Amino acid sequence: MSACAPTRTTHSTSTEHIHQPHSPPPAPHRRFGIAGADVSASIAVFLIALPLSLGIALATGAPLQAGLVAAAAGGIVAGWIGGAPLQVSGPAAGLTVVTADLIQRYGWRTTCAVTILAGLAQLGLGCLRVARTALAVSPAIVHGMLAGIGVTIAVAQLHVVLGGTPQSSVLDNLRALPAQMAALQPAAVAMSTLTLTLLLLWPRVPGRVGRLLNKVPAALVAVTGATVTAAFAGLTLPKVDLPSWSSHALAGLPEGPVLGLVAAVLTTTMVCSVQSLLGAVAVDKLITSRPGLLGSRSTRVGRADLNRELLGQGAANIVSGALGGLPVAGVAVRSSANVRAGAVSRNSTMLHGVLVVVAALLMVPILDLIPLASLAALVMAVGIQMVSLHHIRTVTRHREVLVYVVTTLGVVFLGVLEGVTFGIAVAVAVALHRLARTRITHHEREGVHHVHVRGQLTFLAVPRLSRILHLVPHGTHAVVELTGSFMDHAAYESLQDWQKTHTAQGGSLELTGRRRSGTGLDTGLDTEADMEPDTEAGVGSGISTTTGTGTGTGVNITGGEPTAHCALDPARAGEVPIAGCRCRPWTPWRNHQCEVPRETAPAAAASPGTAQPKETADPTKPAEPMKPHQPHQPDQPVRPVRPGQTGRTGQTRQTGQQPVEPSGHQLVRGISAFQRNTAPLVRGELARLAREGQRPTQLFLTCADSRLVTSMITSSGPGDLFVVRNVGNLVPAPGEESGDDSVAAAIEYAVDVLNVRSITVCGHSGCGAMQALLDSEPGGARTPLQRWLRHGVPSLERMADDDRPGARLCGRAPVDAVEQLCLTNVVQQLEHLRANESVVRALRRGELELHGLYFHVGEAQTYLLTESTAGDGELFGHVGEADLSA
Repeated sequence: MSACAPTRTTHSTSTEHIHQPHSPPPAPHRRFGIAGADVSASIAVFLIALPLSLGIALATGAPLQAGLVAAAAGGIVAGWIGGAPLQVSGPAAGLTVVTADLIQRYGWRTTCAVTILAGLAQLGLGCLRVARTALAVSPAIVHGMLAGIGVTIAVAQLHVVLGGTPQSSVLDNLRALPAQMAALQPAAVAMSTLTLTLLLLWPRVPGRVGRLLNKVPAALVAVTGATVTAAFAGLTLPKVDLPSWSSHALAGLPEGPVLGLVAAVLTTTMVCSVQSLLGAVAVDKLITSRPGLLGSRSTRVGRADLNRELLGQGAANIVSGALGGLPVAGVAVRSSANVRAGAVSRNSTMLHGVLVVVAALLMVPILDLIPLASLAALVMAVGIQMVSLHHIRTVTRHREVLVYVVTTLGVVFLGVLEGVTFGIAVAVAVALHRLARTRITHHEREGVHHVHVRGQLTFLAVPRLSRILHLVPHGTHAVVELTGSFMDHAAYESLQDWQKTHTAQGGSLELTGRRRSGTGLDTGLDTEADMEPDTEAGVGSGISTTTGTGTGTGVNITGGEPTAHCALDPARAGEVPIAGCRCRPWTPWRNHQCEVPRETAPAAAASPGTAQPKETADPTKPAEPMKPHQPHQPDQPVRPVRPGQTGRTGQTRQTGQQPVEPSGHQLVRGISAFQRNTAPLVRGELARLAREGQRPTQLFLTCADSRLVTSMITSSGPGDLFVVRNVGNLVPAPGEESGDDSVAAAIEYAVDVLNVRSITVCGHSGCGAMQALLDSEPGGARTPLQRWLRHGVPSLERMADDDRPGARLCGRAPVDAVEQLCLTNVVQQLEHLRANESVVRALRRGELELHGLYFHVGEAQTYLLTESTAGDGELFGHVGEADLSA
């Protein structure tokens, strides 16, 4: 049986190792044990790193051994010290332009010294623990920098592909390209074409053969294919020439202007650090999405420590520069290959570095056969891939394409440091423009004047706001929609003054605002005015916008000025105006138990047929806590009141002497709020689902109880869950459907058509169906409800079986028979599922998992059914502490 973890721990972040008395001493920790998965992953990464390291060294103009030195230093040193265990470091394509420029200006030995100084700077940044600050750089700048570097690499290596020599700048390479095309070398072009063809087609081989072939990296296949072809064809073309290690040039004292060297160190530090830190974050995401993460391997791979990663990168750069290697950074291609190959610890990264050292010492004769044109084609393909269409679409969607383009062009034509500087300047200018830019529009629809304010309301927008507001005629109803999140004092006073004038001349006003997610407020705007807001209720002594559902009573003015009525058919006869409605953003899940100020209710009740002026709620008094909703018992039915319908006394239905908005009104308000606030946010995702069809991963079978909101307790969205709801979350046993095959049909469709990977049966506390099942008497009237509940009789029999231990919760026993039956029913319905033909087939193939959940409504706590093997009954443990693989 899975262990029942305590529900609360005082020191949740610390791990205690307790040695039980009278037990043998613990076995010593195997520090140097290497898992088989790490060995296979290191080989896969090595096969990718070897040709890429040589190609990047060729692209920078550095000695070819420098690429191997950097790959070894990155793998061993950064892998050992770094904070991202599965990130693979080495010579990165993103550093090619920077390193080539340094070699052109200062020579190779000074470039190695710059690499050492950049490593020392990284050590300092890591000690200052500022790694997270690097992530504050706009993604558009980072992607633009990488795209500019990719363009520079591709244009330069195109000359080598054609059999020539690249120039020092992109403009020079572009000017020399026509002459190079006229004097191209057929052998170099043939080997480059073969390399690119293999690189492109190898991952696209279909079927089972393709899956087997993809175990060998495409880069290795492409370079090997070109090398073998050139050797057998006897082609004469430039090839790799690795000189003796005894003549390898090491770092020397930096020589050159001080300011130029400082700029070089800063540029190298920035590019290395940003690329490595972003790579560590990306590796974390890959680890999270890897199948089997929640199994035994998960304890061996933790989240990246970014400050430690900076320390590891700095140490690797110091070692690489001292030994005459290229600058080191985290490499996305190798890191993703490491994760996908199944690596489980930093041993894979370190072992790949050891393999590079072995290859550099023992494989020199083989490496000398590789054509330079093949390596150039490989690096050119990497450069082209750095200009990612996905990144371009992302920055375009976020309206940051200008920052991206400026950064890219700056890197291509001016240099990395200059391009990033221009990108930062443009990003700041765009942010300031968005803060200062406000769009104010006015239109009339069905006699209602709509004023829509998009953006922040500051003193800069007051002239336009005043001009637009005065276009609204006197005595009309106006709706002012504020979609920003800030209003300064000048804009606040301008809006308040116009409101006073408009209402004094017989007009009415409704203010609506964008809901601010993540807070309990729904006032729509922050203001600089001293409004003394009631943070619980969302109303204040100044302007209070409408409620979270998008409607309200308009604008409340200090001193009890008249306010506009609710926008949805206001002041209808027989309805009580909901003055000062205090619905919170979660009111759709609170049954809309809106609290009405006490001074409003008597006045409204005294004259239900007329609309009374409403007093402003006192902002200094805190809102009273909402009373929990008490569900009515089956023997005490409550007749719903339709919109416009009155109760026995001729007034709208009330709860606890408080006026309650009619249900039809609530429904329309909720739909209106969805169309205005939520639909724009989910329209793109729903359009994608409409095009591609639904592909849920889970079938979620639960009760029809209104308190059980599946999307809320599972944090799911559109397309995630295939949901089946019925009274009592019952699964009729095969052969007992008796004309009601809806549940079995849903299961068959989910398993056989949608190919869901798991089925979850979720019960809950206070289930009315289980209570009715306990209270049922044999031989009574066979109503539709009782006929349906007969499918729950096996749960009753299971609970009554004294020979079978009952289901229980972690840490306590069920409080009563109803809760015991709710728990037992989940277990029994899982047994019914295991008898379903579609489920049996999927379980036999290992393609389906079954889970049991129990949601305690009062505690807002979910419990997961864990495996039981000790004969003491099924156990429901707290989610987060139970073994999800049970």
